[in-house]
Amino acid sequence: MKVQFTETVLRDANQSLMATRMPFSDFEPILETLNKAGYYSLECWGGATFDSCLRYLDEDPWERLRKIKAKCPDTRLQMLLRGQNLLGYKHYPDDVVRMFVKKSIENGIDVIRIFDALNDTRNIRVAVDETIKNGAVASGAISYTTSPVHTLKKYVELVREMKEMGCSTICIKDMAGVMTPIEAKELVSAIKDAMPEMPVILHTHCTTGMAYMTALKAVEAGCDIIDTATSCFSGGTSQPATETLHDALTGLGYETGLDRTVLKKVNDHFKPLRDGYLSAGLLKPKALVTDTDALTYKVPGGMLSNMIANLEDMHALGKMEEALIEIPRVREDMGYPPLVTPLSQMVGNQAVTNVLVGERYKNISKEIKAYIKGEYGKAPGEINADLQKRVLGDDEPITCRFADTLEDGFEKGKAEIGEKAKSDEDVLSYIAFPQQAEAFFEKREEKAKNTFKYSIKRID
Repeated sequence: MKVQFTETVLRDANQSLMATRMPFSDFEPILETLNKAGYYSLECWGGATFDSCLRYLDEDPWERLRKIKAKCPDTRLQMLLRGQNLLGYKHYPDDVVRMFVKKSIENGIDVIRIFDALNDTRNIRVAVDETIKNGAVASGAISYTTSPVHTLKKYVELVREMKEMGCSTICIKDMAGVMTPIEAKELVSAIKDAMPEMPVILHTHCTTGMAYMTALKAVEAGCDIIDTATSCFSGGTSQPATETLHDALTGLGYETGLDRTVLKKVNDHFKPLRDGYLSAGLLKPKALVTDTDALTYKVPGGMLSNMIANLEDMHALGKMEEALIEIPRVREDMGYPPLVTPLSQMVGNQAVTNVLVGERYKNISKEIKAYIKGEYGKAPGEINADLQKRVLGDDEPITCRFADTLEDGFEKGKAEIGEKAKSDEDVLSYIAFPQQAEAFFEKREEKAKNTFKYSIKRID
């Protein structure tokens, strides 16, 4: 019996615990060691890493990826992609999606985990197709949640659709850490019963304290790969510990392919970094604790911390409990969308607005309006009829794939950014995050000028 591991310390563990603020220079010295650990894959890109590199770390995300690949030639590099949303918060035209996927693979990505926040498979089809065309592994991901409209039967149908479009593996993406051990056992078993040959991956979080038990039950049911984080970056809103699950599973007779000696070296490297981030305030102690509220409200850790920050800014932290109670009500009105980016932020912000204004939906955010219009895809359940009428009036919602209404965008973006972009990758950075990319390009240009002036002085 074999179960493999995807290490998340360079992406989701870092993102979940400290908002993706880990600079490349902090983990560069350990990359060659990570390459020898025996992981199925090393998740190191996608998600919020791209935005954070440009916005906070003054790094070129593409260059970061190339550097990681150079140091880890023997390990699959993995990224998370939000389907038609790519790494942003809106849908992009197909030509942009295809170019982004192509360039991600050219720059070093081997596995692309692709999901849609609504589990609308129309929104992942283009990304999956382009991934396969460029020789990488397309891993379809279920945005896992529970509701009256999310059933085992529907999840299995979703997996079947992903398999038919060419996905090589299926990931159960439990972003809030709310999947219980019995739910994991039942879902993995249902997928394996229907498609025994399909490799199944479990991605969960320790937010609620369920993750270790859930991972064990998933493996017992036939799960092939689990996402974990090196122990000093595990727990809390992150993943369960790599070493702990390795030891537990090998003790039960499973093969992991991991080198325990290397795992210790990896953790020894990150321990002082974690301590430094705690001292600097980049890593909040609150992110490291168990919070069972998510079992009631189905709120991911990142969404919860975002709500707290917003309410603190508005001097309304006393309204937190009311806002948490309002979240499931808003979610029901929206047709039970999974609370994953960008839907988690949209539902959370609307719940907070409803509570602070004192009247439900007196103010409706533009994002919620776009969702009700159908710009994010098909809602899992029925949207509240009165709310839909308020937003749409006599108009009909969009029923086609929203990307089919968009004009090609790559050449347009290339023309807009002009000579500031030095490559197709730069153009994609600009299309995804215009303000952040443009500011980064200007800094890069200034740095290059200063370096040139310094070189001239030295020659003189």
